[in-house]
Amino acid sequence: MSPVQSPSAQRPAPDRLLVDIADYVCSTPRWSDLARETAFHCLMDSLACAFDALGHPACTRLLGPVVPGATLAGGARVPGTSYELDPVQAAFNIGTLVRWLDFNDTWLAAEWGHPSDNLGGLLAVADYLSRRALVEGRPPLVVRDLTSAMIRAHEIQGVLALENSFNRVGLDHVLLVRIATTAVATRMLGGSREQVVDALSNAWLDGGALRAYRHAPNTGSRKSWAAGDATSRGVRHALMAMAGEPGYPSAVTARTWGFQDVLFGARPLVVPRPYGCYVMENVLFKIAFPAEFHGQTAVECALELHAEVAERLHEIERVAIETTEPAVRIIDKAGPLANPADRDHCLQYMTAVPLIHGRLTAADYDDEAARDPRIDALRHRTVVRENTAFTQAYYDPSQRAIPNAVQVYFRDGSSTRRVQVDFPLGHRRRRAEGIPLLLQKFRSSVAARFPAAQAARIEALFSDRERLESMVVQEFVAQLVRP
Repeated sequence: MSPVQSPSAQRPAPDRLLVDIADYVCSTPRWSDLARETAFHCLMDSLACAFDALGHPACTRLLGPVVPGATLAGGARVPGTSYELDPVQAAFNIGTLVRWLDFNDTWLAAEWGHPSDNLGGLLAVADYLSRRALVEGRPPLVVRDLTSAMIRAHEIQGVLALENSFNRVGLDHVLLVRIATTAVATRMLGGSREQVVDALSNAWLDGGALRAYRHAPNTGSRKSWAAGDATSRGVRHALMAMAGEPGYPSAVTARTWGFQDVLFGARPLVVPRPYGCYVMENVLFKIAFPAEFHGQTAVECALELHAEVAERLHEIERVAIETTEPAVRIIDKAGPLANPADRDHCLQYMTAVPLIHGRLTAADYDDEAARDPRIDALRHRTVVRENTAFTQAYYDPSQRAIPNAVQVYFRDGSSTRRVQVDFPLGHRRRRAEGIPLLLQKFRSSVAARFPAAQAARIEALFSDRERLESMVVQEFVAQLVRP
């Protein structure tokens, strides 16, 4: 009888997926001016989202040190607050603020997500490193270094999302935030190619959070802090790699025990294009409505129909929404909605409010606003169905459309016109229309959060991109904090 061959303990070469990401973050590519300009606007917009979130107690109760008193003088600061924290906890704070209102940028593909979620970790690390460098007499980071890091993180998250659908196996997209932040933060901290690979392997070994908190019947506020958690975890992996923590070279591909076999149905992860700056160039901004992105164009349709239906709400027999398959899967909801997080992920709710009121704001998801009986009455009369042509346009890389169509039918047999919008306001195809409104979104958020003199200084920072990009990060962040 032949002896059974024991499995070899010989460590393999690192997975190609890990190596390719490490090579990318350790390279010195030349970004397109469009990527640079979009990163500038992304930084501005992400801060706007964070400042707006500071007006919501459900968010602010999560901020600050992990336990009272665990602050760090000279650490990373949290914009809009007076907190100075270690970079891991600062990343959680910043990431949670940016994501809280579901108003930051978006990437839609086989997987979706919000690449600016990574700003939590990247800004925390940049501020921490710059403050240390100044104390130690070394050159600090400038904002251009920060926006370069943002381009890289956007690209890693977005390219991995193109053809890998984590949601279909029940995993939440924030795992890609953890991966992207880990890689870029490790390099920002001075990590070598090998240390980036080691850190990334540990990030993949974390697996992924379950999506239950994004879907009925469990939708809740964790979806608003999950990205903060993911980006902070990325900073932790980066710091551990810099402290010499080893990696696991086949964390992704190991038979039986690796990410692909355990969590991805034994399918290989696909990287369909080389890493560059494609994602930043094509990222979607949420400009007009704090709502899940698959429903943004439905809101635009509803706003266009508001004048036709506002005086006839009691006559409505049916509201028909045509949408994409991902929208049906994610935000088509019936029955009671438990909280604001439930409502901003309900296609029927985000369509009913603008039909009734001619607006959709973050306040429209609050309990008081949701008590308006007309909202649930319209939700009950709303029929959602997939339009397969919309789904095809959604997945078409030459379009990346997010179409919706809305039509209202009345009991007397009449109806409104059918309104269809293919590309939302924040789409690359509508940049010229959207950027002035993005600037207004930023100004409004700053004015609401800061005293007039400080608000004017912050607005002035973003009036000159070249000057801002050359500014030392610690001086930049100093302009954004509250005493």
